Amino acid sequence: MFEMPRLSARSKPARYRALAEALRSLLAGERDFLANAANTAALLYHGLPRLNWVGLYRWLDGGLVLGPFQGKPACTRIRPGQGVCGTAVARRATIVVPDVTAFPGHIACDPASRSEIVIPLIVGDRLLGVWDMDSPEPGRFDAEDQAGLECLLEILLANSAWEGAPVPQGRSRARARRTDRDRVER
Repeated sequence: MFEMPRLSARSKPARYRALAEALRSLLAGERDFLANAANTAALLYHGLPRLNWVGLYRWLDGGLVLGPFQGKPACTRIRPGQGVCGTAVARRATIVVPDVTAFPGHIACDPASRSEIVIPLIVGDRLLGVWDMDSPEPGRFDAEDQAGLECLLEILLANSAWEGAPVPQGRSRARARRTDRDRVER
């Protein structure tokens, strides 16, 4: 049985290190990407404060399709370039939005959302989808969150198989800069 780590009194980098350790333990022995994505969503939703939505949009048939998540029901399909998720796909880069009301074309699946971070999941040159997180608090996500989340999502990719094919070690990325990951893991 998995035991959720106690995270309340930790600094943000320490919280992400504890979540990384917990995620490695949670995913140990399971390679199914969707099962691992579901557990990753649950871990982050319950392990990080001030979130109202956490989950995966899979890249399928030229668009994003809703995958495992925690939060209110969400948009099922998103086209490339549409909203924050579709823009992250088009740019193939993490996008941090401190105020979603100021983001042109923002898709409001949950009207309570005020800030968002979207991280593309890429293996080699292959886009697998995006990881989306929303908060009801403006400015909730910062560079420390980006670095910590990108590190956690690399753990997800490294410990999962996508459509039956193993994810190559060292070729996955869910981050923009290696220095961000290095800072979190120290």
